[in-house]
Parts: sequence; structure tokens; C-alpha cells
Amino acid sequence: MSTQAQFPAETSKSGEFVRQQYTIRDRITADGSSGFPAEAGRYHLYVSLACPWAHRALIVRRLLGLEDVIGMTVVDPIRDEQGWAFREGPGHGPDPVCSFQYLSEAYLRTDPSYTGRYTVPCIWDRVSGRLVTNNYPDITIDFETQFTAFHKPGAPDLYPEHLRAEIDEISDLVYRDVNNGVYRAGFAAAQEAYEAAVTRLFDRLGWLEARLSSRRWLVGGQLTEADIRLYTTLARFDSVYVGHFKCNLRRLVDYPNLWAYARDLYQRPAFGETTDQDHIKRHYYMTHDQLNPTRIVPLGPLVDWTAPHGREALS
Repeated sequence: MSTQAQFPAETSKSGEFVRQQYTIRDRITADGSSGFPAEAGRYHLYVSLACPWAHRALIVRRLLGLEDVIGMTVVDPIRDEQGWAFREGPGHGPDPVCSFQYLSEAYLRTDPSYTGRYTVPCIWDRVSGRLVTNNYPDITIDFETQFTAFHKPGAPDLYPEHLRAEIDEISDLVYRDVNNGVYRAGFAAAQEAYEAAVTRLFDRLGWLEARLSSRRWLVGGQLTEADIRLYTTLARFDSVYVGHFKCNLRRLVDYPNLWAYARDLYQRPAFGETTDQDHIKRHYYMTHDQLNPTRIVPLGPLVDWTAPHGREALS
């Protein structure tokens, strides 16, 4: 069995966190032109409830009603030197497709020479017996645009054509400064790199706070892909990123608009019922030994995600 270090960070010479490129990047298409046609029952999604990138796919799958179309398995939140594992436990279980014990087996069956990290989310194709993609931005876009024939009645259009340019623009800013920004702070290996990442992160949070003061959603007058991408970082902010990643200039609850916006989303089943703070905290605090050598998982914070958000007036 191939092994991997528990610590996921690679850093530049200046101590900046560098995210791995995702190299399995085929696409699923409605017409099958990619070689991977959108079909019910063909594809299986591997996720971690702890991972913000995988959480996006969970939310979109639920919002669009694709649960019976695309299968799903949740890995154990505790990633060890062998990577993500399939084990029986609360909220996760064994792999029903190929009886893999470790996610690495899916990667190595796809490409025996694969040397990158074994990441979630990723999609397995039952027909070809290989992974289709581990490129998380493509996964939700394909669910939204290529599986439309399988969407439930009344499913939201999360990536409407007339808003795509703005959704992409906002998503790029959020990814650079917030989604990836917390990792650039948490895994920085030099003071200057850490301070630059934290400054950029909180500048962007301030920008988002102002943007959400007069609108319910990030783009247009509806829930879109951009909101889903921001939410998964906000859901982990106070419980993990403030302390574990040293993103502690302010907490999410210190931003009236952002905190109300996050609650507005959480109180929708597709968001709240896929947000598992137990998996989230156990993964981060028990996996990153270099950041938390005692592996003690904090009990807090105690915040009420169900409190009224009052954002209906902005609809």
C-alpha cells in the first residue's frame, strides 16, 4: 500500500502554501461527447464530510435531487499515513463499489503510476472502472449543467447562463482569498507568508460583509454556485480556521451580515444536514499533527446556527 504523509501542505521557498494541481480531469457530458455520458447509476462520488471541497458536491447533489442518480460513499474523517480510508463508523462506511479499503486504491487502479495526493471529492465510473475526475470545481458544474435530465422537479438553477460570468468572477475572488486563503494562512511556513495570507483573507471578508449588506445572495437575486462555494468555508471558520489555522483577527460571528448569511444557508436542509461539525473538527485537529501535536479536539465554539437570520427582507 502506498503511503502519504498526514500533513497535506507543500510550501514554496518563501514559506507560502502551494496547493497541488488536480490531474484527473475528464468531464461528464449530457451528450456523452467526453466519453463519459451522464447516466443514472453509473457514477459514484467519494467524499469526506470534513472537506470543504467535497462539501460543495454534497450540497449540490442534494439541492438538485441527484441522490438516487449518483451514488456516494463517505470516508473516515481521520486521515492517517495511508490517506483516506473506508471504515465503519458514525457517518461513514465501507466502499460498496469495489470494496476498496483506502481511497488510494481507486487512484492507483485508475493510474498505477499516480504519485499525487489522494484527494476528495472524486468520481468513480462503474463502466470503465476508473476515476473520472478529482477536479472539484468541475464536479458541481457538471452536476448543475450536464445532469439536468435527472434534476428533481423545481430544482434550482445554480449556474444560470446569464449569470455565469459574474458567478465565475466572484468565485475566483472567493477561492483565492477565502477558500484557499485559510489554507495559505494555516499552512504557511514563514511569518511573512502567514501575515500576507491573513491580511488578504480578512480584507476579502470585509468586502463580502459589505456586499451582503444589501443583497441576500452573492450574485443576482438567487442562490447560485458562488454561494455554495463560500458557505463551505464559512461553516468551518469559527470551529477550525480561527484557532487551528490562526485566522483569528475576527470570527464569523463578528460579521453581522456574513454570519446571518451563513445561517440563512445552514437552515436549508441541503446545507445544514450535510454540515457535520464532528467530522470537521475531528479531521482537522486529529490529522494535522504538525499544527496540533496533542490531537486534542476542542469542545467549542458554542454558537447557534438555528437563530433567526432576518435576511428574508433582502430577497
